[in-house]
Amino acid sequence: MAAAGVGSGRIIYEQEGVYIHSSCGKTNDQDSLISGILRVLEKDAEIIVDWRPLDDALDSSSILYAGKDSSSVVEWTQAPKERGHRGSEHLNSYEAEWDMVNTVSSKKKPHTNGDAPSHRNGKSKWSFLFSLTDLKSIKQNKEGMGWSYLVFCLKDDVVLPALHFHQGDSKLLIDSLEKYVVLCESPQDKRTLLVNCQNKSLSQSFENLLDEPAYGLIQKIKKDPYTATMVGFSKVTNYIFDSLRGSDPSTHQRPPSEMADFLSDAIPGLKINQQEEPGFEVITRIDLGERPVVQRREPVSLEEWTKNIDSEGRILNVDNMKQMIFRGGLSHALRKQAWKFLLGYFPWDSTKEERTQLQKQKTDEYFRMKLQWKSVSEEQEKRNSRLRDYRSLIEKDVNRTDRTNKFYEGQDNPGLILLHDILMTYCMYDFDLGYVQGMSDLLSPLLYVMENEVDAFWCFASYMDQMHQNFEEQMQGMKTQLIQLSTLLRLLDSGFCSYLESQDSGYLYFCFRWLLIRFKREFSFLDILRLWEVMWTELPCKNFHLLLCCAILESEKQQIMEKHYGFNEILKHINELSMKIDVEDVLCKAEAISLQMVKCKELPQAVCEILGLQDSEVTTPDSDTGEDENIGMTRCPTSTFQSDSLPVLATSGARDDSPTQIAMSPNVSRLTPA
Repeated sequence: MAAAGVGSGRIIYEQEGVYIHSSCGKTNDQDSLISGILRVLEKDAEIIVDWRPLDDALDSSSILYAGKDSSSVVEWTQAPKERGHRGSEHLNSYEAEWDMVNTVSSKKKPHTNGDAPSHRNGKSKWSFLFSLTDLKSIKQNKEGMGWSYLVFCLKDDVVLPALHFHQGDSKLLIDSLEKYVVLCESPQDKRTLLVNCQNKSLSQSFENLLDEPAYGLIQKIKKDPYTATMVGFSKVTNYIFDSLRGSDPSTHQRPPSEMADFLSDAIPGLKINQQEEPGFEVITRIDLGERPVVQRREPVSLEEWTKNIDSEGRILNVDNMKQMIFRGGLSHALRKQAWKFLLGYFPWDSTKEERTQLQKQKTDEYFRMKLQWKSVSEEQEKRNSRLRDYRSLIEKDVNRTDRTNKFYEGQDNPGLILLHDILMTYCMYDFDLGYVQGMSDLLSPLLYVMENEVDAFWCFASYMDQMHQNFEEQMQGMKTQLIQLSTLLRLLDSGFCSYLESQDSGYLYFCFRWLLIRFKREFSFLDILRLWEVMWTELPCKNFHLLLCCAILESEKQQIMEKHYGFNEILKHINELSMKIDVEDVLCKAEAISLQMVKCKELPQAVCEILGLQDSEVTTPDSDTGEDENIGMTRCPTSTFQSDSLPVLATSGARDDSPTQIAMSPNVSRLTPA
C-alpha cells in the first residue's frame, strides 16, 4: 500500500539539521551540504522512515526510488506543515500497537523507460522514505570521526545516502527504531546494526518450525514471531490472503484451501486432521449425557481464609480451601497471601515461622542473582552478546507491557523498573531459557498483586515452571496442547470440528495466543487475576485451561457456522473476542464440561489421560462383553473434585445421537502435557 498523508499518521521521531553530503567531501561548496528533516512516522500500523530537504519538506512529488524494480520505497503525501507529537507518546498507545499486524506492500510510482523521476532542482533528488519492514541494516560512523552519520541498507541491497547529524542525537533515532525492531551488532562489523537478529528460543522455534519461505505470512512470523502470533490476526479481513500472496508472483494464485495443510505442516508433530491416518483408533461417538449447569460463589473473603488457619499459621483443610477458590476466586485483599500458596512459593502445610525463614532465605538468593547482572560492567557486557540481547528485549517489552494500568503507566514508573529487574534476574535464574517475548505478560499481574520485588520473582519462577515448555525452542508444550485441544473439541462436538476442517481451520492455530500466555490478552487485567487463581487450584481436573478453550469456542460455534465464516473470517472473529469474553460465564461452562466428562462412564483413553482421570476398567477385544462398539473405551472414575455441594441442574438441550466416528491418536497419551 502506498503510504498516505501524515495527517492521519503519527510522528514518533523528528530531527532537523540532518544533512546529506552530496559532494562526498570533494568540495567545500555549501551547496554540497543538503540540510533536511528526518522523521519516523507511524501510519496504519506501518513505521515509515522519511528524509527530505528542508526546501522540499512540503512537496511530495520528489521521492528517491531505490531502483526501478524495488518495492522498498513507498510513496508518501506530506500534509502541509502538519506536525505530530514526538518521542514517548508511543508508550501510551501500546494496546493500539498490538491491535493489528498488516502486510506491508509498496506501490511504486511508474517511471518512463525505467528512469528515475525528474526533479525540479538538485536537492529534490535526494529525498527518500522507506518502510521499516524493508530495512536490512544500519551502518554507523567510526567514533571520533567528525559528525555522526548513519547509512540505511534495504533488503533489496539498495544503500541510501548517508545521513549526517550535525546537531548530534543519532542515538535518539536508533533508540526510536529499537522500539519497533530488534537491532544488534553484526559479528563481522561492530559498526553495522542488523535488523531482527534476535536469537531467542521463541524466534528460533518459528525459524525451525515455519520453513516455507514463499508465504508472506510465515515471513512475517519469522520477522517477529511474538507479534505475529500474539496479535497478528486481529482486524484482518484481508490480512491472511494478502500476506500469503507476498511479493513472489508465483504465489499469487495459491488457493486458500492449501492453508490448512501448510499450517499443520508448519509445526512438525502437529497432526490434527487424522481420521484417515492408519494406526488411529476409530471410535463411535460417545453419548456424554446431559451437561450440568453450575453456579459460582462469591470470592473467598479474608475472614473465611483466617478461619482456616491454625494457631501456628498452617492452612487447615487445604482441599476444601482450593475448592472454594476454584468456585469463587479470591477477594483482592487476600491475593497477596493466597497466591504464594497457589503457586507453590509457600508450602500449604508450613507454619508462619517457617514461611518467615523461607522468605529470608529467598530474599538472599534473589539479591545474589540480581547482583550477578548488576555487577556486569559495560566492558564485560560488550563481550556478552547473549546478555545484551536479553537486556534489549526486556527493555523493549517492559516499555509496552500493561501501560494503561495505573501500576505501570507514565514515565520513570517504579513498577517498570521492578518489572525490568525481575526479568533480568530471571535470566540469571534460568540462563538456558533466559528471556523470551511474552514472559513480561506473565510477570505483570504477579508484580501488581505482590507489590514486592522478591515475592513477585519467586511467584513468577514458580509460574514459569508450569509455562516453561511454551517458551522452549522446540515448543513441545504448544504442540502437545494444540493436539490435546483438538482431541477434546472433537469429542465434545465433532460436527463443529468437521466444519472448521472444511474451512481449513481444523489445526486450531487461532488458539495459539490463548495457550501461549494463558489468555492474558483475551480478558481484562482484573479478570485475568480471577482466571489465573482459579486455574492454579488445579481443579477440577488436569489441563482445565483446555476446557476453557472449548467453552469459548463452543460459545462462538453458532455464529461461526450460521454465518458460514471461512478461514479468514474465523481468524478475525476469534481474535476480536479479546476483552469481550465474560470470565464467569466461561468458567461456568468449562466446569460444566468437566463434570459432564467425569460423569461419563466411558471415555476414550486419550481423553482420560488429558484430563488426568485414572483408569478403572478398560474394555478390550478379549473382554467377556463381546460388544465391538466398546473397543477403545475406558471407564474413568469420578475425579477427586467434589461437586456435591454445588447446585447442579440438568440442561434442557437435546444431544444429536446420530452415529459419528471420532479419530483419536494413540500418540496423544505419550505426549507430556504442558
